[in-house]
Amino acid sequence: VQLVESGGGLVQAGGSLRLSCLASGNIISIDAMGWYRQAPGKQRELVARITNRGSTNYAESVKGRFIISRDNAKNTVSLEMSGLKPEDTAVYYCSADAGVWTFWGQGTQVTVSS
Repeated sequence: VQLVESGGGLVQAGGSLRLSCLASGNIISIDAMGWYRQAPGKQRELVARITNRGSTNYAESVKGRFIISRDNAKNTVSLEMSGLKPEDTAVYYCSADAGVWTFWGQGTQVTVSS
């Protein structure tokens, strides 16, 4: 499974961004997809995750601000981010779970200025 993210960038606090991730390869094996982020000096953390059945879960810090969606026909997962805060600044990684394996994209930088 290969994952390619797009859509990161620089935005002012309160603004919005949309991240997208395109999956290719053995996509039939994917159970769930998600977004993680890693800020400098911090551990990578889950932002949002969506299963094949559409069940979602979010980090408490982004609930009500971020929405994850998945288009199985297009093999994409997106993250709509609104009400962005400086503490949302991080490299965002797309992930795909396939059995016991987790695959990662290369990451896309999101920077929120105050």
